[in-house]
Amino acid sequence: MRRHGISRLPEVEGNKPSRKKFKSYPIGYFHIDIAEVHTAEGKLYLFVAIDRTSNLAVLRLVEKVNRTTASAFLEALIVAVPYSIRTVLTDNGIQFRFPLRHKDGPTARYMDHMFDMRCQESSIEHRFTKINHPWTNGQVERVNRTIEDATVSRYHYDDHKQLSQHLEDFIAAYSFGRRLRTFKGLTPYEFISKCWTTQPERSNLSQIHHVPGLNT
Repeated sequence: MRRHGISRLPEVEGNKPSRKKFKSYPIGYFHIDIAEVHTAEGKLYLFVAIDRTSNLAVLRLVEKVNRTTASAFLEALIVAVPYSIRTVLTDNGIQFRFPLRHKDGPTARYMDHMFDMRCQESSIEHRFTKINHPWTNGQVERVNRTIEDATVSRYHYDDHKQLSQHLEDFIAAYSFGRRLRTFKGLTPYEFISKCWTTQPERSNLSQIHHVPGLNT
């Protein structure tokens, strides 16, 4: 594997025409997506969640994508985020919902999907992208491309462990080091800290618990 440290983050906000912005939401609305990645050991899948307002991102590598791993990722996301998650937006894959062709069948009518059960346990609203409208989840897909450009598209990984470590470095740099024009130069985590001063009821942890360093 080529030598690398914390990745330099590729520019994602270039000189492009302005586009219609998302409706303004308080922090706690997460988009979730899945990407396929590879190392010399083989194929893995990467769950990615990003808050549409704060841009806080959470990642997890898994060997399989199914209801169990999707639900486990949601549980890990709830633990990792230092404020309450109100809503998650996913596609219509079977890891997130029963097949649409069975939506009126007895299974869908009388049994909750595992992912929805985890949502209900934490009072999270589960929304879905429109059928045949994948761009409605475009924010997290753009983050996926940024992650791939900074990792698997640029480096060769001898094993899954190398990729996992580099992803941890990347997401730390993204959340704590990337200054965004959207936030007037604040990083995602600085923006979250600012939100805590105006929305203290949303916080579920002390800020110091999520600052990288000896306290982690």
